[in-house]
Amino acid sequence: MAKVGIVMGSDSDMPVMAKAAEVLEELGIEYEMNIISAHREPEEFFKYAKSAEERGYKVIIAGAGKAAHLPGMCAAIFSMPVVGIPMKTSDLGGVDSLYSIVQMPSGIPVATVAINGGANAGLLAAKILATSDEALLDKIKAYSAKLKDQVVAKDEKLQAEGYKAFL
Repeated sequence: MAKVGIVMGSDSDMPVMAKAAEVLEELGIEYEMNIISAHREPEEFFKYAKSAEERGYKVIIAGAGKAAHLPGMCAAIFSMPVVGIPMKTSDLGGVDSLYSIVQMPSGIPVATVAINGGANAGLLAAKILATSDEALLDKIKAYSAKLKDQVVAKDEKLQAEGYKAFL
C-alpha cells in the first residue's frame, strides 16, 4: 500500500502526530515517521523532502508550530499532497502556526487541518489515498460507521442515565 510520510520539527509534537499514525495504523496504511527541523538542520530536511517520492510516499503529513515552515517547505519540494498540522504553541495558542500554514503562496498548496488536528490529518491522508484504492475506501466507510455508532451509544447512555452519567 502507498506510504505516508509523517514529519515533525520536534519531539514535543509527538502526542499530536501520534494521533495521525494511530488512524493510519487502524486503516492499514504504511507510514514512516521522522523528526526533522527545517530550521535547525536544513540539509537533512531537503534530503528528506527531495527523496520522499522515491521512498514511495504519496502524501506527507507535516506538523509544525510557531513559524511553521515545515509543511510549506515540504509542499514546495514534494510534488504530491501535503497535509499541514498547526501545533498549539504556548505563546499564541497555535494561531501563529495556523496562519503560517494556511497563507501559502499561489502554486504551493498545503491542506490544513485544525490546530493539533492529528487524527484528522491521518484521515485526510487516507481519503486522498482512497481515491485510487477501493479496499481503503471501504475501510474509511467502516471507520465512519464506527464513529456514528459511538455517538449513538453515547446518546443512548444519556437518554437512559441522564447527563450526570457523563460527569
